[in-house]
Amino acid sequence: MKLSVIIVSYKVPYFLEQTLLSVQKAAEHIETEVIVVDNNSKDNSVDMVREKFSWVKLIANTDNTGFATANNQGIEIAKGAYILFLNPDTVVREDTFEQIIHFMEQHPKVGGLGVKMIDGTGIFLPESKRGFPSPEVAFYKTFGLSKLFPKSKRFNRYHLGYLDKNKNHEVDVLSGAFMLIPRKVLDEIGYWDEAFFMYGEDIDLSYRIIKGGYKNYYYADTTIIHYKGESTKKGSLNYVKTFYEAMIIFTQKHFQGSKAGLFVLMLQFAIYFRAFLTLLSNFIKRGSLFVLDGLVAYGGLIVIKDIWAHIRFQDASYYDSNPTLMYFNFPFYILMWIGAIYLRGGYDRHARATHILTGVLLGTVCITSIYALFPQELRSSRMLILLGTLWTIIGAYFNRSLVSLLQHNTIFWSTSQQRNVVIVGDEQESKRVLNLLYQAHVDFNFIGNVGTSEAVNLDEFLGGINNLDTLAHFYKVNELIFCGKNISFEQIIHWMTHLGPGMNYKIVPQNSTYIIGSNSKNSAGDLYAVDINFNIANSIQQRNKQLLDVVYSLLLLILSPLFLLFMKNKSGFFKNIALVLARKKTWVGYVPNVKNSDLPKLLNAVLTPIDTLKIKPTKEQTLHRINLFYAKDYTSSADFSIMIQAWRDLGRQEVPIYLR
Repeated sequence: MKLSVIIVSYKVPYFLEQTLLSVQKAAEHIETEVIVVDNNSKDNSVDMVREKFSWVKLIANTDNTGFATANNQGIEIAKGAYILFLNPDTVVREDTFEQIIHFMEQHPKVGGLGVKMIDGTGIFLPESKRGFPSPEVAFYKTFGLSKLFPKSKRFNRYHLGYLDKNKNHEVDVLSGAFMLIPRKVLDEIGYWDEAFFMYGEDIDLSYRIIKGGYKNYYYADTTIIHYKGESTKKGSLNYVKTFYEAMIIFTQKHFQGSKAGLFVLMLQFAIYFRAFLTLLSNFIKRGSLFVLDGLVAYGGLIVIKDIWAHIRFQDASYYDSNPTLMYFNFPFYILMWIGAIYLRGGYDRHARATHILTGVLLGTVCITSIYALFPQELRSSRMLILLGTLWTIIGAYFNRSLVSLLQHNTIFWSTSQQRNVVIVGDEQESKRVLNLLYQAHVDFNFIGNVGTSEAVNLDEFLGGINNLDTLAHFYKVNELIFCGKNISFEQIIHWMTHLGPGMNYKIVPQNSTYIIGSNSKNSAGDLYAVDINFNIANSIQQRNKQLLDVVYSLLLLILSPLFLLFMKNKSGFFKNIALVLARKKTWVGYVPNVKNSDLPKLLNAVLTPIDTLKIKPTKEQTLHRINLFYAKDYTSSADFSIMIQAWRDLGRQEVPIYLR
């Protein structure tokens, strides 16, 4: 056996399917075996591999063993002279395996080989080639100097930014997303270090390859797609903590003496420093608009009170004698307006003008409702509330227009960019893909088809694939969907690299009902599923559900003396209130079922829709259908109705298993 490909998979079934299809094509001219180690995904990954790729050697773990341990499981049964460790969210070219094996055979001193990687937008991933994280290198990376000077040999040794990404180079560290190692080298230096659960294990293995007298090489003559590159994870605090803790393990293992101690202290400091920067960055990205809306609304209210005082009382300083207006009323009004805008989705990524309008109006309704409960000394003019409402609407629109102008060079923030779609494939497959888009209820403007042959019928196609760049420019195309059945992965990667990040790219694997891609280097990926659009997946509905969970919990706590008289499990009742408030449970959710992984994720539930039924269904398919319709047609009133009908079970700790 020439090559063993080991893929460790965890909860990415549709990306895994595409990876295996690309591997299957790349293995046609190389004697290859493929080993998939599933780390207890609890979705349909294992079933998908068994049904669609019966030739794959599958190891289905019953728990998540971690990346290193799972790879070692694969090595134990691998028979190839070369072993390729490949991520489950990658796409390899048809000639990739031939090229890398040929290179390794021509260079026997190479112990590890990585390749050029791009993300789902066609952008080069800098983790394709890296230097060892020495104290100096780590310092420059931690404090952002590597970003400020990306081409510097001194400041950016971590990503070796000074090396041409289009040429082959000897490097220090390879990415675990694609790492080819001769079996004999692994037998000499040892397998993956299982002390690393995630991150850092590829650095450790790369280091041991060099210590063993071999070289690591970055091979630029073939390119792969890696959807979930490092850039997709850096926005999370968990990534920062896990990554730097992995660096500490690496340091303690390979460095000794005072140098190691100093490095560990620096890395421990880096954890907190990078965590602070991450929090600050996330706040600027997500919280700055909250602050901006609040400041603009507050400033407007100050001006409005003086103008209204002049008009109503002929004294602009009339309200100055009432400090509670400035320090209580106005902050309260703003809190209600901003909170209501948030609940209506006005701070979501794809917010619309109606979200702002209805949010502010909802906030005003809340203000006027609570206003009547205020003592007389806290009641100001209702006209200030009405004028403040109008100003907050205007200010919120202005703020978003300003942000949109700075970020996207347009003031029309509420108008989403028209999705001009071209499908690249033959007539039959293009029609199939178009049908998938319609079934998925995707809002798009279909421009036409581009054929994959040199000579195409211009009555049926916009043109041939050789003119794809010209056609995309002429028709102002911003989304390309490639039919995997008709076009090679080599061509897809070529056009993604050639056209660059100004375009959205999707791939439809052969015989698949999923359209896969990634529109942003900062997002994990996108799926256009032909399945049902779930109302419960809507961000506004999710937020309302979370809010109502809290409201119901507080009401139940207040009314507990009444409920406890008839409650089945009194101690469990208070425990459930605590768990719901701590976001460990939700009051109403799915019936336990193995197919729940196909639905939008919810917390474990206290009650389920079948608690309202006198005769409980016992078939798995029926239970799944009940969950499916609950998710599809979800409304807040549905949860309320279930809680009213099944209130005696609010103290229940476990949902009964109804399967027979």
